[in-house]
Amino acid sequence: MPPAKSAVLESAADQLIESRILLIRGQKVMLDSDLASLYSVTTGNLNKAVQRNLKRFPRDFMFQLSADEFKSLIFHFGRSNKGGRGGRRHAPYAFTEHGVVMLASALDSDRAVEASLAIVRTFIRLRQLLATHEELARRLELLEWRQAEQDGRVQYVFETIQHLIEAPKHPIGFPTPASSLLTRAAAPE
Repeated sequence: MPPAKSAVLESAADQLIESRILLIRGQKVMLDSDLASLYSVTTGNLNKAVQRNLKRFPRDFMFQLSADEFKSLIFHFGRSNKGGRGGRRHAPYAFTEHGVVMLASALDSDRAVEASLAIVRTFIRLRQLLATHEELARRLELLEWRQAEQDGRVQYVFETIQHLIEAPKHPIGFPTPASSLLTRAAAPE
């Protein structure tokens, strides 16, 4: 049975959102232009809504890219404004997961709320994937440590066995009067 149409669309939307999440300054963020397209507004209108509601966007919710970050972004994605026309006049704004939630309330539209929910769910899913990978890495490290510990113990057992093999041989058991007579008789006088 083929997957439901809404499930396919939801999966495609998740992939689209995930592809637009960037890691900048050690944070997962989305750029204003990408959010504007998801919210079905222009980037200018999105930024105007932000400017009208600046109190809702502290630095840990939103920041503007530096000139170097902007140049690196242009180089990375191959975007350019050929001929000196069009393109951005200012560096883009980057919104964290919390900034995305605030942005939906600043835009105050059903489409913005719907898109915001999808974006936040994608951020949460990515965080869960990262946590799973961190847990697996921690378990692997523990297994490697245990293996190294066991290797040390096995090495000790082999060294002890080797020492016993190389040790001088002594007769096994208790000396008897007959064995001591034989030993004396074999000894030269």
